[in-house]
Amino acid sequence: MERTQLTEGPIYKTVFLFSLPLLFSNIMQSLNGTINSIWVGHDLGANAFAGTANVNNINFLIFSLTFGIAMASSIAVGQNYGAKRFDEAKRVIGTGFTFFVLFSVVVTVLSEIFAKNLLDLLHTPPSVMPYAMAYLRIFILTVPFSNLYNFLTMVLRGSGDARTPFYFMLLAVIIDTGMNPVLIFGLGPFPKMGISGSATATLSAQIVALSSMLVFLYVRQHPLALRGREFRYLAPSAQLMRLMLQRGMSMGLQMLVVSTSSMALIDLVNTFGSAAVAAFSASMNITNYISMPAMAIGASVSNICSQNVGANRWDRVTRTFQAGLVYNLVMTGALAGLVYIFNRDVLHLFITDESVVSLGMRVNDITAWSFILFGVMNILVSTVRSTGAVLFPLLISFISLWLVRIPFSYIMAAYAGIDWIWWSFPLGFLVSDILLLIYYFHGGWKRVKLEV
Repeated sequence: MERTQLTEGPIYKTVFLFSLPLLFSNIMQSLNGTINSIWVGHDLGANAFAGTANVNNINFLIFSLTFGIAMASSIAVGQNYGAKRFDEAKRVIGTGFTFFVLFSVVVTVLSEIFAKNLLDLLHTPPSVMPYAMAYLRIFILTVPFSNLYNFLTMVLRGSGDARTPFYFMLLAVIIDTGMNPVLIFGLGPFPKMGISGSATATLSAQIVALSSMLVFLYVRQHPLALRGREFRYLAPSAQLMRLMLQRGMSMGLQMLVVSTSSMALIDLVNTFGSAAVAAFSASMNITNYISMPAMAIGASVSNICSQNVGANRWDRVTRTFQAGLVYNLVMTGALAGLVYIFNRDVLHLFITDESVVSLGMRVNDITAWSFILFGVMNILVSTVRSTGAVLFPLLISFISLWLVRIPFSYIMAAYAGIDWIWWSFPLGFLVSDILLLIYYFHGGWKRVKLEV
């Protein structure tokens, strides 16, 4: 197990090498989403493309409900690894696995029952609703499989293993990307399913990836695979469950704050018509690539810092944070620059209507650079919550999104036009950065304990 220790070695090299599988995972997942969006947008039309955008917001909301528990589990595993309490790490995994199975089934059933209500809450346009409903009905079935896959991915990374999750994410991407056109258009012996085919391809990919990962962990005798008497850890520990819920609820609520603000934002964009939704969706597909380095580096910083917190190596925690900021500035800044250079060309990958392309270019012009600020925010949050400090990041997220960004968007868009929706991105990121920097230098996050 000690082969996955992140408490030794040069910091910049450790951050860089640990970030690579995460970055490649983000790239492959986004490429998968991009290619699937191209199939839907080009061949099924703008309304179908807007339908997937509305469903993606619901998916993000569902993911946020479980993200906190997965992240709390990852931090607990990381701290136990850093302290070399390996059996305790397995106890965390057993309790978390059982929780995710039960919770995901409940969420799936409720989401299927209230599918139309969820889309109505977003004020999904009538022309978009048939596509969104068809897509959502099947896509929601992926929840148990994707939740379990995400949980295993995060705890493996917490233990210092970033490669295994990458291999099976790559498998999922290959299946999803390959099956999308087959099921959308009914190639070969397969039926023509339209937009439902895109969701079915994703479902198939998630099932195969999760099953294959579980088999692999046991065949290769991975250190985190439960064996023999360790299967008793699948019976949830009340102490662990309480701790994971306490920490996880705060992180989950933070994701919920983000996801509900995204839903509020697309609700506002929906009022400007399907062209605005299509342009916004295309732009977000592009800016997802800009945010990839920040997301990968932030996840690396969290995993590396949590092990060093467990090992009481605070000097390495500080240097890991600094390395994360440097990598974010260089990599995110470079990608933002490329978007400005090739703005129109990349938008044409998703949409062909020139009026929609022009609106998408305007979105990118205003928002692309601000993802450098997003990266700073992400690395700050990843560092402080490596100790289990989650309440202040939650509060800061609520302030920047629901007290600043969303009111700003609604008020300014009503009186001055749609451009002010896009300006809410840099404003929200900037407010978060300022508040998080104050907390990083003057808050008590280093004194927080995550005892399991």
